Amino acid sequence: MITRPPTTSHPRNVAVIGAGYVGIPTAVTLAVIGHRVVLAERDASRLAMLKAGRSPIHEPGLEPLLQECLRDGSLVCVESAVTAVADAHVTFLCVPTPQDDDGSADLSYVVSTAHEISEALQPGSIVVNKSTVPVGTAQLVERTLGRSDIAVVSNPEFLREGTAVADSFHPDRVVVGSHDVAKGREVSDLFASTGAAVVLTTTATAETIKYASNAFLAVKLSFINAMAGFCESVGADVRDLVVGLGFDPRIGRHYLNVGPGWGGSCLPKDTAALLHMSESNGFDFELLRGAINTNESQLQRMVEKISRGAGGLQGKTIAVWGLTFKADTDDRRCSPAVDIVQRLVAAGATVRAYDPMVHEAGSDLAGVEIVSDMYSAVTGADALAVLTEWSEFRLADLRTVAQELGAGTVVDCRNLFEPGDVRAHHLHYEGIGSL
Repeated sequence: MITRPPTTSHPRNVAVIGAGYVGIPTAVTLAVIGHRVVLAERDASRLAMLKAGRSPIHEPGLEPLLQECLRDGSLVCVESAVTAVADAHVTFLCVPTPQDDDGSADLSYVVSTAHEISEALQPGSIVVNKSTVPVGTAQLVERTLGRSDIAVVSNPEFLREGTAVADSFHPDRVVVGSHDVAKGREVSDLFASTGAAVVLTTTATAETIKYASNAFLAVKLSFINAMAGFCESVGADVRDLVVGLGFDPRIGRHYLNVGPGWGGSCLPKDTAALLHMSESNGFDFELLRGAINTNESQLQRMVEKISRGAGGLQGKTIAVWGLTFKADTDDRRCSPAVDIVQRLVAAGATVRAYDPMVHEAGSDLAGVEIVSDMYSAVTGADALAVLTEWSEFRLADLRTVAQELGAGTVVDCRNLFEPGDVRAHHLHYEGIGSL
């Protein structure tokens, strides 16, 4: 049960541009805590879903809140960004910043949106960069708007897919970058009822904080995945290693879960963008480059594990559990599971996959058979690869798995199972970081 923050005593008119994984939770959260929110989404099908109270993204707990806010009128959904900003005191830009071919962030959506709304903004209002943007983007938006009466503020998001509602209601910090302290406080005051700590700084520093946060998490994940490989080489157990490390308050337990590699819409894109910014400014960020390279190696190690478990890949059938980049989301952008599946198919394997949020194969899953339940995926397969940490996989009936898989191997790329439990059903087991 997610506890709601108190309602604000100072409601404001807010516009949110972009109804994606950042925009929808941001709009709903601001509406729940008492602000009057207009959410703009130009895609007709997504807009129709929103108006009907259906979320186009899967996020636990989000849809009932969306419906509630629509009913009480605290949230209105429109097509036009110009319409959305007409009465707004604060406008949040929650538009995509995808990775360009050179690793940099593509700011075309940010720039085009700023152009679109520039003349419609209320005098004295504030435009907030909520999307993850490179250092210097606040100044770029200022130039694009061409309005000396509009303040541009940086307020990066720190939402985790799968827990975005809880993260929005109870953020661990609110970072606001502004060269106008009063305008910065206006933005932080929107979230005052959450009780979160506020970091008020410059726009450049706020933009850097977001990239630094994601880069640090990527380095931490790459480190523990590399340690898993070390454990395998010396006969140590990474599960116990993680317990031992996690008790150290200087290290902590978070982001020490080994896996097939990190992915998703943030870490790959943001580490690449930070590396590009570093190189563009003459700084050799060797540590970050090493973390990226380690992650790439981890993906290939998983393919090799699956190959060993199946006795090769050419002509073999591999069952896959999980395709999204993590549990409790429908997002498979830069998913390590998808990357691994693509490599399996390229190596000549037949892949039969199940994921509770994936019902048909898109272009990223060409040649992959999508099935409707996890046991159908396993039937007659040479190996089972567990690639996403969905809770239903933890609760799988291993007796049924053994019946369907025969004498095959379970390659547990998330360490979901106790090895002894799997082996007790006469299955071969291979996890990460242990023998």
